[in-house]
Amino acid sequence: MTLIRGKVVKVLGDNIDTDVIIPGRYLTSMDPEYLGKHALEPIVPEFYKLLVKDRNILIAGRNFGCGSSREHAVLALKGAGVRAVIAESFARIFFRNAINNGLWVIECPGIKSRVSEGDEIEINIEKGVIKLPSGEELSVKPIPRQIIEIVEAGGLIEYLKKKK
Repeated sequence: MTLIRGKVVKVLGDNIDTDVIIPGRYLTSMDPEYLGKHALEPIVPEFYKLLVKDRNILIAGRNFGCGSSREHAVLALKGAGVRAVIAESFARIFFRNAINNGLWVIECPGIKSRVSEGDEIEINIEKGVIKLPSGEELSVKPIPRQIIEIVEAGGLIEYLKKKK
């Protein structure tokens, strides 16, 4: 059973585009650690300093990851230590890039109004349940087994290497 326990490090609004996730001036690198130091810089300049190793959960509103199809956005979040993004909805190409690069992306309508920065939450991937600090459980769309395997492998390329 895949459980993700972590801290809500930031609650963002709607339509956070890939230019905000990682500004274009940093696209000369594909190094996740370098990109991670600049993740969300235009709207949260100190984002990198808020993070706790491997326990970071980012919350967002509708249409997270809209804009260009750059994979750098996912790499920046992973490089910053974001373990999962829970949003009310995702831009389709960002959603696919996240899975292909091993980042948990979970859709949960209404999530923004149910959590606060600093909350410790638990996500049960197989059951499609987010457990809030109050003990309340929110149902989310369950993630298909093959998608779970891809993300757990670290992304599509690693998944395919293991399937050989």
